[in-house]
Amino acid sequence: MSGGPDFTPTAGFEALAAPAKINLFLHVVGQRPDGYHELQTAFQFIDFFDYLSFRLRQDGQIHVYMSQDSGIAREDNLIYRAARLLQQRQSVNLGADIYCDKHIPAGAGLGGGSSNAATTLIALNRLWGLGLVRAALMPIALELGADVPVFVFGQPAFAQGVGEQLSATAAIPAQVLLFTPDLFVSTKAVFSAPDLTRDTERVSIYDFTNWLKAYGSQNDCFGRNDLQKVAFKLHPELYRLHHYLNIHGVNAKLSGSGSSLFALFATACMSSRQPKEICDRMLSELINEVGIDVHMGFYHSLGAHPLKAWLD
Repeated sequence: MSGGPDFTPTAGFEALAAPAKINLFLHVVGQRPDGYHELQTAFQFIDFFDYLSFRLRQDGQIHVYMSQDSGIAREDNLIYRAARLLQQRQSVNLGADIYCDKHIPAGAGLGGGSSNAATTLIALNRLWGLGLVRAALMPIALELGADVPVFVFGQPAFAQGVGEQLSATAAIPAQVLLFTPDLFVSTKAVFSAPDLTRDTERVSIYDFTNWLKAYGSQNDCFGRNDLQKVAFKLHPELYRLHHYLNIHGVNAKLSGSGSSLFALFATACMSSRQPKEICDRMLSELINEVGIDVHMGFYHSLGAHPLKAWLD
């Protein structure tokens, strides 16, 4: 296996970056008989990271340590579930101590838990010497959640099905301005809302890739997020944040089911400090306008997952 930093059973703890994602668009195009929704979306990784460290155990036990108390039971923690699932599927007798330095908030539509699960699969595949290729890890990832496979896939992607049918795309040539309010949005609640649009007309990957090629200095977005209207109805604070950004010239869109909103700025546009200066001024006003704390940051798009080479 080529590429990637040295990672052996004797390496001890080593921090591995697990990136956040944004959904450049998200269309709900149908619902299957089993209740799962058919989606079309485009995933883009950004340089907003959690960090995971791993240490080999010989006794088969899995211990997960979080930098923040999430209140989630061990059996529901996606890191623990990923480790146990891989252990069971491959009949592994080894274990691991896993430490997560958490930065990506939960319930923000950024895929932090899914990213952590994928990094766990990739890292333990190497730590336990399993030698599984990407195609073998993808079905295991899907068992953990619809967003997990793209992080194992390892690069920006156009996704269909429940999110597991992936086609590689180029990274968006832009910087991402991300607004994350102190608000947890339940993905289950958004998808189960009776007024969710479930019949959006399908687009093709060619429509999306043509938009990517044409993307320049304009601050626009391809498609829309069908979950946005429902999330705004469930959480009026999100609507107020979106409205405030729009009237100040920031064309923001929800990522996933929220709560994060993002806007794209072409790289050439970012050669000036104007967008950041405008947003710094706005940030001081947001608490009064929205009613909750809002965190803002500029991030770069990533052309590949930091661990992509570990499965190449």
